Formats: sequence, C-alpha cells, structure tokens
Amino acid sequence: MEIEAGATAEVGYTVAEEQTAHAMGNRGAHVFATPFVVGLLENAAGAVLQPHLPAGAGTVGTMVEIKHLAATPVGMKVRAKATLLETDGRRFLFAVEAWDEEEKIAEGRHERFVVPDMAKFLGRALKKAGG
Repeated sequence: MEIEAGATAEVGYTVAEEQTAHAMGNRGAHVFATPFVVGLLENAAGAVLQPHLPAGAGTVGTMVEIKHLAATPVGMKVRAKATLLETDGRRFLFAVEAWDEEEKIAEGRHERFVVPDMAKFLGRALKKAGG
C-alpha cells in the first residue's frame, strides 16, 4: 500500500448532546467531550487510508497524543484534518488538527496500523470474551 507523506483527508459533523462531557458524566459541561474529539481525529486519519485498503483490510488506532485547546458547544460544526507524516510498513503516523466554526479546538499526532484481515483480527478479540 503506497501512500505518500503529505496525503490528507478531512471529516466533520455537528456536535450533538450525546457527544458532550455532560453525557459522559461531567455534569453541567454541555461541550464537545475530549473522547469524541479523539474519535473525530481518528476518523480523519482513517479517511486518508480507507481508499487505499484492499478488500477485507481495515485500520486500528494505536497511539493518540493530543491537546484539546478549546470548548465547542452543542450544535456547532466541527471538522478534523489528518496529514500523513510518515509510514513504515503497516504503520502510519499523522499530524491531526480539529476546528469548530470559530477556532482550532485540538492538535496532535495519531498512529494507525493496517490490519490485513479484519475478520481474523475481530475473531481473535472475540475469543477473549469466550465467544
């Protein structure tokens, strides 16, 4: 799988109440929760790789280093961009950034690995649960 450093992708959506810190247990904090910011950043990195994956393959996140810089209220649009920094075999390292409609809300790095056979990978994981 050949992808050049510098490849990018962007994803985005509108923040919903179920994506807030309040919904995750931080009562009263009706702003975009950090775990969902991480998910948005991961989705952007995955979007860089997705068009290049062979049938049956997928990717998994293995490292996240981010700074959550600003709060975003419910109803505001957010977007994230991932830029491929380097690759080593099945390992891909990205610079990631996210913005709401007013300002940058997060920045950092994210690493993903290509899993050649997602069904096999998921099967091994299910065995842990006795399934």
